[in-house]
Amino acid sequence: MKQDIMEHKLSDKSVCAVIGHGSWATAIVSLLAGNEKEVWWYIKNPEVLGTLVSEGRNPKYLNDLEFDMSRIRPSGDIDEVVSNADIIIMAAPSAYLKDFLEGMTVPLKDKFIVSAIKGIIPGDYKTAVEYIHDRYGLTYRQIGIISGPSHAEEVSRRKLSYLTIVCTDSENSAIIGNKISTDYIKLSYSTDLYGVEYAAILKNIYALSVGLAVGLGYGDNFLAVLISNCAKEMTRFLTESYPDARETMNSAYLGDLLVTCYSSYSRNRRLGLLIGRGHTVKSALNEMTMVAEGYFASDCIRHINFRHKIDMPIADMVYEVLYKKASARKKMKELENLL
Repeated sequence: MKQDIMEHKLSDKSVCAVIGHGSWATAIVSLLAGNEKEVWWYIKNPEVLGTLVSEGRNPKYLNDLEFDMSRIRPSGDIDEVVSNADIIIMAAPSAYLKDFLEGMTVPLKDKFIVSAIKGIIPGDYKTAVEYIHDRYGLTYRQIGIISGPSHAEEVSRRKLSYLTIVCTDSENSAIIGNKISTDYIKLSYSTDLYGVEYAAILKNIYALSVGLAVGLGYGDNFLAVLISNCAKEMTRFLTESYPDARETMNSAYLGDLLVTCYSSYSRNRRLGLLIGRGHTVKSALNEMTMVAEGYFASDCIRHINFRHKIDMPIADMVYEVLYKKASARKKMKELENLL
C-alpha cells in the first residue's frame, strides 16, 4: 500500500500537459504558462496547431490570448505529449474524449490525470474520472479534478475566478494548485471526487432548464424558485447516490450551478433558450458553436438514475424535452406545480 501511494506523489518539478484545444483547454494552458517553464499541449486540429505555432494564438477559441511560445510545446502527436509529461490535464469535451485519446499507445499507469471535463462520456454512462479509471486501470489516487464557477472567457480576460482542486491527497492538490495559481485565480481544495464531478455535470442540465424557462417567457421570480429547486435536486442526487460529508453550498457545487444558470457565456443555458423560443432540438444543436455538455448529460443521468431511483423532476423534464420531443411549454407548466 505504501509503495502504491508513493508512486502517485507529485512534485513541483512535475511537467504538465493539456489534452484539447477548446476554450477551457486554451485558458488552462495560459494559466500553466504563467508559472511553468514547459507546458505540453496536444492539439488534434491541424489548423489550430498551425496557427498556434506560427502566430502564438488559438484561431478558434479565445483568439485574443497570445502565448509565450518559448514555454509551450504544442504537438499533434498525443504519444509525444503524454510521454513528456507527468500530469495530464484532460480538457476536451466529454463527447470527444475517446476521439482525442484513440491514437494513444503510451500507457498512463505512471501518470497523474486531472479532469477539467464537466460532462459524461456518451454511450458509456460514465463520468470522465470513472471512464479513465475503468478504461486505463488507474487508481483514484492518481486522478484529480479542476472545477468551479469559471467560464474560460473570463479566465482569459484575467477576471477574478475561483477554482477547486480535487484529489484524494492534499499534497498533490496543493502542487496542482500552485501550477495554475495567479493573482486572479483563488483556489480551494476538496477530496470529494464523486460529488464535485457529478455536481459539475448536473449543473449543465439545470442550466438547460433555466434557458428553457427564459425562452418560454418566464420571469426572474420564477427563475429564482427554479434554480433554488435545482440546487435542492442536485444535493438530493449527491446525498442519496453517494453519501459524504460534503457542503453543497460551496462554490464547486452551488457556485458552479449559479454561474451556469445565469451567465450569458453559458452554452447550456443558450441551448435551452433556443429550444424555449421554438427551435427544434436538432436545429438548436446546429446553432451552437461549442458543445453543450448538458445535452449528453441529460440522457446519461437519466440512465444512471434508473439504478438509484432518486426524485429528479427538473432533470426528468429536460430529458423529456430533449429526447422524447415533449413540448417544452407543457412540461414546464407541469413542473410549476412540483416546485
